[in-house]
Amino acid sequence: MLVLALDTATTVVTAGLVDLGARPVTLAARAHDGRRHGELLMPAVRALCTEAGLGLRDVDAIVVGAGPGPFTGLRVGIASAAALGHALGVPVHGVCSHDAMAHAWSAGGTRMDTAWSAGGTRVDTAWSAGGTRVDTAWSAGGTRMDTAWSSGDPGDRPAGAGNLLVVTDARRREVYWAAYDPAARRLTGPAVEPPAVLAARRDELAISTVVGDPAFAGPLGTEITGPGAPTPAGLVGVAAADLHAGRAPAPVEPLYLRRPDAVAPTGRKRVTA
Repeated sequence: MLVLALDTATTVVTAGLVDLGARPVTLAARAHDGRRHGELLMPAVRALCTEAGLGLRDVDAIVVGAGPGPFTGLRVGIASAAALGHALGVPVHGVCSHDAMAHAWSAGGTRMDTAWSAGGTRVDTAWSAGGTRVDTAWSAGGTRMDTAWSSGDPGDRPAGAGNLLVVTDARRREVYWAAYDPAARRLTGPAVEPPAVLAARRDELAISTVVGDPAFAGPLGTEITGPGAPTPAGLVGVAAADLHAGRAPAPVEPLYLRRPDAVAPTGRKRVTA
């Protein structure tokens, strides 16, 4: 089964073509800076098809990250997935983007050697056909990230029986987060809080590993490992049981976790001289 995976919930726009056999295998993938979701997503999808030598008509299903994430970013990804699903006549499955990151970590993609810059603005990512290695080049003034993913052997996973915390940028000096057990089953969340509030709850949540945006390592007072954004295989892995069973997906509900900044006017304002 060929699955198109999309996610625009984080600062990275992710798109990938995944062959769903016994386990998801990434055939081609792209990741770009998320500040231009609308400009980058569909060109990335077309590039995937060219790289894999496949057409969109070969796609059997679509999986899209439903957040949590900012309103504009989520809207781009979910609307694009819905439009493609309608045009191709294929089901569209929505999954929690944090679940996808936890799944990728649990599946064995746990080794990540990364040099992050403060001003990196663009990321181009190529996954191998086996979905086991990522070489990523960041631009913007000598920014570069070389990332090696493990082969998928659970033995590569860091030792420890504690729980997993996934964090992504919620802007406004806050983070989106969710907590998982070592098998990537969600325990609580997703939620949105200031990093200091979340840091104070680490012992309560029995967290031993934090996955996600490394920019929050300082505010959270801990090391943060990869993946820093949902991966195509992680997205498809979360939906794999439903895809294999041929279950009809529920409507995709975006996880905004916040009310939008813009609100409709409630009435006329009185003007006084």
